[in-house]
Amino acid sequence: MEIRETPTAEAAMLIRRPVADVFEAIVDPAITTQFWFTHGSGRLDGGKPVQWEWRMYGVSTTVDVSEIVRDKKIVMTWSDPPTTVVWTFTEMPGEATFLEVRNFGFTGHGDEQVKEAVGSTGGFTLVLAGAKAWLEQGLTLSLIGDRHPKGVPAG
Repeated sequence: MEIRETPTAEAAMLIRRPVADVFEAIVDPAITTQFWFTHGSGRLDGGKPVQWEWRMYGVSTTVDVSEIVRDKKIVMTWSDPPTTVVWTFTEMPGEATFLEVRNFGFTGHGDEQVKEAVGSTGGFTLVLAGAKAWLEQGLTLSLIGDRHPKGVPAG
């Protein structure tokens, strides 16, 4: 019997900021909008679904948190059809944080799942790079908005 692993998007980054700061950057839309989405309806730790928007693309999603452990872990579902996203925050020496994100539960046939996982990996890589730039240097790199500029055909 062949055991097949389902496609999973994975990205990780060392961010040279205390774990509490990095955790807050993911749960507080006032911070997250500096490097990821353009609008969030509330904090992730508020106990109710929140809406995230990328207004430059006319896209939004509902985010439901199923587990949250302050400064350690966030488990959420989002998208349509829904997938699971797990954020893991590991405190590192020198007031740094290793932030890992895994996205899984993609639907469709094998090739469709792989395509979604690859796209999600690229997206979360940009999110983590943007978070690093914002949290370490106060720089807004516009990585998400510049990923699909108007006038460039989707490929």
